[in-house]
Amino acid sequence: MAYRQTPAVEARLQDNRGRILAAARSLVSEGGWKEAQVASVAAAAGMATGTVYRYFPSKADLFTEVLSAVSQREVDVLAEIAASGEPAPIRLHSAVVTFVRRAMQGPRLAYALIAEPCDKEIDAARLTYRAAISEVVRAIIASGQAAGDLRADVQADIAASVIVGGFMEGLIGPLSPLHHPQSGDPDSERDDSAQLAEHIARLACASLAPTPETRENTRRPA
Repeated sequence: MAYRQTPAVEARLQDNRGRILAAARSLVSEGGWKEAQVASVAAAAGMATGTVYRYFPSKADLFTEVLSAVSQREVDVLAEIAASGEPAPIRLHSAVVTFVRRAMQGPRLAYALIAEPCDKEIDAARLTYRAAISEVVRAIIASGQAAGDLRADVQADIAASVIVGGFMEGLIGPLSPLHHPQSGDPDSERDDSAQLAEHIARLACASLAPTPETRENTRRPA
């Protein structure tokens, strides 16, 4: 008869896996991909290095799952904004502002997720979630074009790629470890992040604001 794990064993295995992922995320948040080695993760999780490999066959497997879990949360947050009943321009602006402000709350982790050089397996996962974010933005744009709230003379998928690429590129400098050190004043840092988010969002949304010409084209029958 095949061996079946008891609830206690299953709970212990899940606890170990959770501790490993939490330790890995913490290390990436502190020092990026380069500083997050499997041995360091094991030490932070309070277990042997070999134990980590029982759950994750390779370093790439471990950190790809870390990236996937964090990135999926960001996709989910933007999807909630996209599903709200607000007009598309407001949803688009809110999505960009929210992404930027959340990134600035954990700059080292966000830099790792967006721009830091990494293993090809991790980079492939990063591109997958960037595409997922672009799809959320594309859906907002498409709904706004259908309602006449956003210019309709550009393809929604191309516009989404440009906007997502733009706000992620705009974050690289502020998120970079080479950026000037934080002030140490939480209120000042929040104000700076809010201002950055507004600037980036305004630039992103301005490219899709309807002009008199595009409004006329939208009203004109085919």
